[in-house]
Amino acid sequence: MTEKEFPIGAKVRAIARPPYLKTAEPMPMLRPPDVIDVGEEGIVLDRRPGGYWGVRFARGAFLIESQYLEQVVSPSN
Repeated sequence: MTEKEFPIGAKVRAIARPPYLKTAEPMPMLRPPDVIDVGEEGIVLDRRPGGYWGVRFARGAFLIESQYLEQVVSPSN
């Protein structure tokens, strides 16, 4: 499976919930997956080792793998 690439600052949407979430803090903590909702949108902050992306959602910044994300494409009008 190929990893998806997202530009920093891109808007992304959660398309599935991972088994758990890891906070994007200097000392990461595990959180239950229901902290974010499927369909919730966030902003890509950075790329992390191990195929993780730092994404800012409404309830915090989390490390999430690209398989759980899709880029939000805004219609060009």
